[in-house]
Amino acid sequence: MNYREKYEQWLKNPYFEKEVKDELESIKNDEKEIEDRFYKDLEFGTAGLRGIVGYGTNRMNKYTVGKATLGLAEYIIKNNGQDRGVAIAYDCRHMSKEFSEEIALILNEKGIKTYVFDELRPTPELSFAVRELKCIAGIVITASHNPPEYNGYKVYWEDGAQIVEPIDKGIIDEVNKITDYSRIKTMDKQEAINKGLYNVIGKEIDDRFIEELKKNILNPEAIKQQAENLKIVYTPLHGTGAKLATRILSELGFKKVYTVEEQMKADGDFPTVEYPNPEDPNAFKMGIELAKKVDADIILANDPDADREGMFAKKSDGEYVRFNGNMTSLLVAEYLFSQMKEKNILPQNGAMLKTIVSSNLADAIAKEYNLELYKTLTGFKHMARIMRENETTNRNKILFSFEESFGCIIGTHVRDKDGIVAIMTICELAAYYKNKGISVYEQMQNIYKKYGYYLEDQYTITIKGAEGAMKIKEMMDKIRNNPPKNIGKYNVISISDYEIKKYKNLKTGEEKETTLPKSNVLYYELENDNWCCIRPSGTEPKIKMYFGIKAENAETAQKELENLKNEMIKITQ
Repeated sequence: MNYREKYEQWLKNPYFEKEVKDELESIKNDEKEIEDRFYKDLEFGTAGLRGIVGYGTNRMNKYTVGKATLGLAEYIIKNNGQDRGVAIAYDCRHMSKEFSEEIALILNEKGIKTYVFDELRPTPELSFAVRELKCIAGIVITASHNPPEYNGYKVYWEDGAQIVEPIDKGIIDEVNKITDYSRIKTMDKQEAINKGLYNVIGKEIDDRFIEELKKNILNPEAIKQQAENLKIVYTPLHGTGAKLATRILSELGFKKVYTVEEQMKADGDFPTVEYPNPEDPNAFKMGIELAKKVDADIILANDPDADREGMFAKKSDGEYVRFNGNMTSLLVAEYLFSQMKEKNILPQNGAMLKTIVSSNLADAIAKEYNLELYKTLTGFKHMARIMRENETTNRNKILFSFEESFGCIIGTHVRDKDGIVAIMTICELAAYYKNKGISVYEQMQNIYKKYGYYLEDQYTITIKGAEGAMKIKEMMDKIRNNPPKNIGKYNVISISDYEIKKYKNLKTGEEKETTLPKSNVLYYELENDNWCCIRPSGTEPKIKMYFGIKAENAETAQKELENLKNEMIKITQ
């Protein structure tokens, strides 16, 4: 059935409500819009669903969400998990609350217990709740840092991590069996409550989550000593972080926390930012304005579902400098490990996790503190697998995990990025260094002096629609089929093609199978600890390129990074 036939079917099918048909009628003369809404089904992939909110098979709506939920329900029942239940959280985006309610009542209709948060909550707290309540699964309705028109549906399994093989395949198989939307049914909410199937959760999980985070504090005395001096600006960018981030900073004793009031209210339109993402420097505009008024030491932001954090830090001249995701995470890592070592609590079997597109500075820090370093594909679900394995074998104690896209975990209390614990720890380390007369910016420079100047960047090409998906595939095929021996002046030492699970050393001719899961990723190791990588995004119509340089100073690193980026872009054209 082609996209036009699917469109006509939705218009004629009596199952779909008048509101659906009215919206679809309004686009009857827009062939491109009809094609984009119906050229494919919104795929339930390895992380769930993500798409634009609206009606159509390639949109986020109660029908596509309902189909995913029914498939998940069938899989849970096959695995006898219905009595353990499913935890459900949602963010501030359009239809998030409505989707969460629909999901709960579909699961209830199938006899599956649900635990629904009483209001919006951060994604990391959902991960925590799954384990705390011993649920079989969890669902969070969020599109993370995507533009306002998007929403998403992420599924977590019993360990609090996003689903991976073989669970993801099992759920996808069940979802794909559903071809008739009329199979999707909900239970009356009051009936579900009376039967003990629909349960509301809230403050009790907040309290346990905050309690768990506080266990990671290493220098409470530094916080106490600088509570009146350290000035912090915080913004949740209209998202879910406001409540818990401000709560934990207050409970730890920080007195000078200034919030960007215009951005404290949850709002799915994100009216004060073009893009609600702490990776985007423009998202900090209002935070910087406030910081200059109050002479803040640091500016911190969470993304809408509070699994990421971003930061600006003040220099001695009063200007504020952006920290990228690698800088923020490795500032935290150096603090944690150095303090653990100083206090003689650094485990002999300690380990750190990073993704292959994250900074090689992590390798240098791991070596300094005699930690095992695990490298994974992009996504914390891959790190969660390493956590599970080490908990089973007791081989390593995982201390810190991060990826370049502004996300980290301190410890193992959750199995996904946690922007709340990151905010807490950045404020703690800022107090610690301020106590020693060092700013956060100065400490970052100290790290570079100690290990070398590492600098990273990325470049994204966005190509929307059905046409875009094909172009992205063609770009990847072209690069894969014409492997470069050099990228500009940079000689390629090795190529790892994770799609075909093949590593090749161009200098020695050695070939071997890669150990990471199959994924459409190409990684190039270059001379002098430089590297680059290219992959399609798993959640957006984008192709992403990553670059890393090591140099003697900031100026040289910036020049080399820009050069490498330009040379890599040429390869894609």
